[in-house]
Amino acid sequence: MDTKFDFGETEEENTVYIREVATQSLPQEIQEQVPGLDRMYAVHDTEGERLALVRDRSMAFMLARQNELTPVSVH
Repeated sequence: MDTKFDFGETEEENTVYIREVATQSLPQEIQEQVPGLDRMYAVHDTEGERLALVRDRSMAFMLARQNELTPVSVH
């Protein structure tokens, strides 16, 4: 199994990572906009830059797919 296979172009540039974020770790300005939430979900690009914050995990995945991105869950 030493044969290399060319998978062609990867979709790495279209991959985004979804991770849970404790609301208390966010800036106070954001915390004030989401009273009662103890966690949110962040969408990050491959460089780690936060692209979006949303209320729930399913919304994060939907947001990614609507923007033709491939969401991957991060623990």
